[in-house]
This record gives sequence, structure tokens and C-alpha cells, in this order.
Amino acid sequence: MRSPCDEAVVRSVNAAVPCTAQAGRWVLAATILGSSMAFIDSTVVNVALPALQASLHATVVGVQWVVESYGLFLGALILVGGSLGDRFGRRLMFLVGVGIFATASIACGFASNIQQLVIGRSVQGVGAAFLVPGSLSIISASFDQRTRGQAIGTWSGFTAITTAVGPVLGGWLIEHASWRWAFFINVPLAAVVIAISLRCIPESRNATARPVDWLGTLVATVGLAGAVYGLIESTRLGWGHPLVFGSLSVGVACLIGFVFVETWVSSPMVPLAMFESRSFSGANLFTLFLYAALGIFFFLFPMNLIQVQGYSPTAAGAAVLPLILLIFFLSRWSGGLVTHYGPRTPLVTGPLIAATGFVLFAVPGVEASYWKAFFLAFVVLGLGMAISVAPLTTVVMSSVGQDRAGTASGINNAVARLAGLVAIAILGIVMVKVFSFDLNRSLAGRQLPPGILQYIQSNEIKLAGLDLPSGLEADTTTMVRESIFRAFIFGFRTVLLICAGLSLVSALVAWLMIPAKTE
Repeated sequence: MRSPCDEAVVRSVNAAVPCTAQAGRWVLAATILGSSMAFIDSTVVNVALPALQASLHATVVGVQWVVESYGLFLGALILVGGSLGDRFGRRLMFLVGVGIFATASIACGFASNIQQLVIGRSVQGVGAAFLVPGSLSIISASFDQRTRGQAIGTWSGFTAITTAVGPVLGGWLIEHASWRWAFFINVPLAAVVIAISLRCIPESRNATARPVDWLGTLVATVGLAGAVYGLIESTRLGWGHPLVFGSLSVGVACLIGFVFVETWVSSPMVPLAMFESRSFSGANLFTLFLYAALGIFFFLFPMNLIQVQGYSPTAAGAAVLPLILLIFFLSRWSGGLVTHYGPRTPLVTGPLIAATGFVLFAVPGVEASYWKAFFLAFVVLGLGMAISVAPLTTVVMSSVGQDRAGTASGINNAVARLAGLVAIAILGIVMVKVFSFDLNRSLAGRQLPPGILQYIQSNEIKLAGLDLPSGLEADTTTMVRESIFRAFIFGFRTVLLICAGLSLVSALVAWLMIPAKTE
């Protein structure tokens, strides 16, 4: 789902080159299509994970890297992407992002192994780091205070529609063509965006933009990459492996060093003084815990639906529609809750409802009906998120001075993206360990042909995508397959209960750190 504070980024910057009504339509068309490429790609790739895992014979570690490589570079570079646009030209950086994203999408679509796909996804993340903030800053520069509200509403509405339609369309393409079309679909969209942008969007920049914090960017990227690499590869290599231990050590050292770098450089990417505001720190902690739960949920749930429950990719893509629609239709109402009750009440209530939704997702077993098992859970989770997102944006915007509102919104946006990155790396380990434990317990004492148990244990890292060797008797195949499915559900339930716990922690953070009234 879309990160919080996108609209806040737009509202926080004054118009640089106000456009006419006719030109504004083309500006919105280009920015909506550009933003939608990133939103659609993120959701479609999650639906495509089971298909590409089977096609490329990947383990869950490889699948994690498909998601994590994109999120790593997007989360680490998104603040820099916005700064470069302000300094060198918003349209220029937006077009650079679109071009990189489209080129990388082609490379992903033609990938013949998981390593090539991960490289392509990494480059996609770099492109998105320019594309996403570029689209928002162009709207800021093109619409004045009088027309900006309508422009934001149009942008939000259309991007919500494309975010909702994206997984369904992607699922249909995966089901009837190939997972590769989940990436190729970006190419015609990019061509339209580039054509409109070159013809209709004027260039704009901020003459007083601060220098880019290259040192902070480098240290943060290396720190995140080292920590994520060590966590993900520990599942395959073990904690004692030199690569795992070394990368974790470098990653942690760089992340600690990042704090010192940001206090030393003259124009820090993340001004640490902003965290002196208790409500700003609370809002970002709140975002970290709640969006971590969402990140790992959207990573594992398509695997559950497609590999275990037997849903088609199209049905799996459509399954999330209640959540997206609830957030869209209730966002204006939930924003008004702050006026009547203050920000603390909705930011405590929303995560409590979301935690209930995660618990409901943990209940169904194998062969669960969508309408009986998952629909209510999506409605509850969607209601919880709808209550949370708009008040969260209000708190972030009001917790710092107006001159820093854009920076605050960008930081919170980046925290939301990095939360999912960290959650998939850490809770992916939990999922593999719990799955392995339950599967071995289930198969213990079973009369399996020689070598089969060893084969299963050596391929457990594929989770529910584990392929059984041909030649097994039908009864044995059925028994082992049922054990694999039950083990996946056991691991999925464990992770979902942790997600519920993360939501409760975010509610506690809101209770302790978010003021009853906006500052």
C-alpha cells in the first residue's frame, strides 16, 4: 500500500511555476501515471512471487531479495532523490527516474535467473527513488494554494484506483501470460509519461536548495545493505558464516556512524534536531512498528493464497481490494477525527483494530474460503489502517515548523518504506525457522523412502514452494504435501501474531508519545 505523508510532501512546498488549468491536467496525468508505475509494480511483484519462485527455482531467500533489493535502494535514496530534484530540476530528475525504472523493468522481464532479477530490481529501486519524490514535487511546484487541494485529491483518487487495479491486472497477466509481464507493463506507461513530461511540464527548481548529503547517503545505504544482507543470508549460510557476521558488523557500524555523520555535516539528509520533538519521534516510531507489520504481511499473504490455498494469481490480486477501498473512501473522514478527538485517540484506536485484523488472518487453516476466512479480516485491517493514516500525516506535519514540514514528511515516508524492508529481513528468518520446526515434527516417524527426508530438509528454505521429487507414491506425495502446507500455516500464524503484537506496540507508542491535541 502507499506510504503515509505522500500528500503532506505535496502540501509542504510552495508553488514555483503555477500552471494553467489546461496544463495542470497534463501535469496530473504525467505524475499520476509515473507514481502509479511504482505503486503498481510493488503490489504486482508480491502477487508474482510464487510464480517467479517456481519459474526460477528460487528459495525464499531469493524471493526475499526480489522484494528487499528494490526496497533497500528506494528507502535509502528517496530523500536524496527529492533533494536532487529541488537542486537540479524536478522534471529532469523525474524523467531520469522514469527512464531508469523502465529500463530496469525490461531487464527484470528478461531475467533468466534470480540473480539477474535481483540486480534489475535494485536498479528499479534507484529509479523509483527519483520517480516517486519527483512526481510529488512537480505537483507542489505546479499548483498554488488555491488549486492544490483539488490537485492532491485528483492525484490521490487516481493513484488509489491504479493501486487497487494493479494487483488484479497483474494477477491476470501472470495467470494468462507470464510473471514477466508484471514488469513489461511498466514500459508503455513510462513512454507515455516521458512524452507528456517533455511536452507539457515546465522545469522548476529551488534556488535555495541545500547541498546533497552524499556522505550520509553512502553511510546509510551501506549500513542498510549490510544489515539486510546479514539477516537474510543467515537463513541460508548460518549466523557463524564470515559473510553473515562481517556484513552485520559493517551494517551496524555504519548505521551507528550515520547518526554521527548527520550531526557533523552542514546539510544533513535527516536533521536529528527534528527528533527533539516528542510527537515527531513518536509518529516515526508508530510508523516503524505498524508498517513493519504490513510489510511482512503483504510479503507472505500472496504465498499463502496461491501456494497453499490454491487461489489463482488474479484472485489473489483481487483479495486485497477491500483494504485499499476502505483506506481510500474513509481517509477524509479519518482526517476529521483529529479535529474532534485529537490525534492520540485515532492513533491508538486504529492499530488496535489493525491488530484484531492480523489475528483474524491467523485463524484460517488450509483450503480456507475467502468470504468466510479472509474477507472480514481485510475489512477489519482496512478499517484500522484507514483510521490511522490521515491522523498520522497530521501529526507529522504539525510536529515541526512549517519550514521543515516537507523534510518531516519525507522522513516519515522513508521510515514507512524501510520498516517493511527490516520486517521482511527479520521475520523472514522467523518464518523459515518455524516452518522447518513444524515440518520436521510432522514428518518424524513417518515411513518415507530413503533419502526423501534429507531432500525435504535440504529444500525447506523454499517453504510452500518446495517441489517434491517425481516417482513418489501418490499417498506419500499427498501426505508430505499436506505436512508442508500445515507447516506453512503454522509459520504464517506465528508471524501474523507477531504482526498483531507490532500493531499493539504502535498503539502504545501513540498513547505515550502522541499529544492529545495537535501542537
